[in-house]
Amino acid sequence: MRKVLAAALLLAFVSPAFAFQCPTLWKQVDEKLPSAQLSDADRAKVTELRRQGEELHKAGDHAASIAALNEALALLQ
Repeated sequence: MRKVLAAALLLAFVSPAFAFQCPTLWKQVDEKLPSAQLSDADRAKVTELRRQGEELHKAGDHAASIAALNEALALLQ
């Protein structure tokens, strides 16, 4: 029982931290995208990942949002 309670408390504190990270990541994508040297296909993929990241964030799936936004940032490197 204590382990379940501890896990629930951990999730309660970690989820808001992820929530605040998402807008920071999509701002980084927005700043890098205009000057990035990308193929049209890669530019479209980054744009789609950025859109997905914001939608996932709004839906409350912050871990998936962070994953999508980090993938977009990796393409921009």
